[in-house]
Amino acid sequence: MLNLSQNGCSVWVTSSTELALTPNAIALGKFDGVHRGHQQVIQPIIKASGVEGTESHSTVVTFNPHPQEFFSGTPRALLTPLDEKVQKLRSLGVEQLILLPFDRELCALSPQEFVEKILINQLQATQISVGEDFCFGSQRSGTALDLQAIASKYNIPVTVSPLQTYDSTIPAEDTRISTSVIRQLLELGDIQRANRLLGYSYTLIGTVIQGKQIGRTIDFPTANLQLPSDKFLPRKGVYAVRVYQFIETSDTTQHIGFGVMNIGNRPTVNGVQTTTEVHLLDWSGDLYDQKLTIELQDFLRPERKFPSLADLKTQIQQDAQNAKTFFHI
Repeated sequence: MLNLSQNGCSVWVTSSTELALTPNAIALGKFDGVHRGHQQVIQPIIKASGVEGTESHSTVVTFNPHPQEFFSGTPRALLTPLDEKVQKLRSLGVEQLILLPFDRELCALSPQEFVEKILINQLQATQISVGEDFCFGSQRSGTALDLQAIASKYNIPVTVSPLQTYDSTIPAEDTRISTSVIRQLLELGDIQRANRLLGYSYTLIGTVIQGKQIGRTIDFPTANLQLPSDKFLPRKGVYAVRVYQFIETSDTTQHIGFGVMNIGNRPTVNGVQTTTEVHLLDWSGDLYDQKLTIELQDFLRPERKFPSLADLKTQIQQDAQNAKTFFHI
């Protein structure tokens, strides 16, 4: 149970329906990435809770762990780990995030039981919003239309948002915005297209820790980031990035510059573990123990092994120049 606030706004986070604020205008789904399609599903509940005279809380209801992780038995890297998801939902105006424990008991509920027991009796739903492809209940047997039919018996309106696409000139089924498509684009290093589908820049948020300090020996000091263990990493390589620093006193972030970021194993120095390192352009200072938000803007090149540190330095100089060209600085 968390209560994370920024600038007077807060999101109540709980995994217990007994501790949930009620009644609720509910957006229902997995929402990993909180991309443009998810934002479309969330919008109706923001409007509903903002209507004068209503007492409903704008609430996102999702599942923990991710259903795919539950069924596969293996950890799943997420586009938006919990803290980051809360930040995204807060920026949209969501008041509450409920993480329903995804277990055998929940999986066994029929669509009718899920609506009646969870959404109506426990969460006191006044309105529900889902995507067109939403499935729920035992063996994913319930559809968005089923949800509308069941909820209508209790006079609860259900908004079904059509699938969002990123190219109106191509059939919708080939250009739908989805978490899986965004993950594929990030794996390819197609960061600009991924950002268009997300509706914001893909970010890595972490604390600066001490690294091997090899960058200092070639005049390119880097900030080594410790990221959440369940954060999804894009293609290994070098990126042009915007860098923000977390300001604890105001609970906000401040843009501190542009940079080049490397994600990879550092093969030139025989590295083994995957690291995330950022070199800030035309900047100097101590960032140890600081929390940074890195916005990925462009993929510059894949990771590769260089014959020597001198060759690596030459390439980083070119990377830095390419980033400056990209940012027009």
